[in-house]
Amino acid sequence: MSRILSKIHLSKDVFQMKLQAPNIARERKAGQFVILQADSDYTERIPLTIADADAEEGSITIIFQVVGKTTLNLALMNEGDVIENVLGPLGQPTHIENFGTVVCVGGGIGVAPLHPIAQAMKDAGNRVITIVGARTKELLILEDEMRAIADEFIVCTDDGSYGRKDLVTKPLQEICESEKPDVAVVIGPPVMMKFCAETTRPYGIKTYASLNTIMVDGTGMCGGCRVTVGNETKFVCVDGPEFDAHLVDFDTMMLRLTSFKTIEQKSNHECHLEKAIEKL
Repeated sequence: MSRILSKIHLSKDVFQMKLQAPNIARERKAGQFVILQADSDYTERIPLTIADADAEEGSITIIFQVVGKTTLNLALMNEGDVIENVLGPLGQPTHIENFGTVVCVGGGIGVAPLHPIAQAMKDAGNRVITIVGARTKELLILEDEMRAIADEFIVCTDDGSYGRKDLVTKPLQEICESEKPDVAVVIGPPVMMKFCAETTRPYGIKTYASLNTIMVDGTGMCGGCRVTVGNETKFVCVDGPEFDAHLVDFDTMMLRLTSFKTIEQKSNHECHLEKAIEKL
């Protein structure tokens, strides 16, 4: 069990929680994640990236967006409440070394898993260029934290309400043309990662994408998280979550992500109704 030590509402439908999890905090590395079960046994298990950790305090930080019943129930929990099961750290850590110049690109909630990777890249001596994007200013998260890490920091919004009115691929292409970074790390919506990969491909820049797929057990047994990478079947939970973005079959992955969309929307709608009734 993990007690919620703090809870912050970062932006619309996005929450940050610090959880008591000393063993995970001590062992985790950049790029790894946990499987979390908010309620009792036999309820949904969801993967969430470890956005930060404090080994001395024995805490980890998770950031999540309310998109279904489980994340809504999690958002309704408060400081002092207990989460039944938190399993981790899971997945392969990010390969960190002094590459030279690393460009880190995060879109929407993808900035959360990007944060520990950018921090680790900086600590390894890299020059870190960070590009973060969101639909609008109010949806940007971790701006101060990412700005503090970066040697160069670029903000893009779709509507131009803050920073550049551009997709993140535009400044990424400009950087590829001007100084050709050694490595790119891209995390965000699958379609964003796909087009970031297509942006860096002509320049031959090694690009990694952290995939967030359907996942159940986090141990490679259920097969729900399988993706095609370089014409081979891989499991995001044990082989990833990071893969060579130029080899990922993003189109098939995006199709698989819609498998439970109708059920998820129905469950989320019913859960909102239940919570509204409870308040009557």
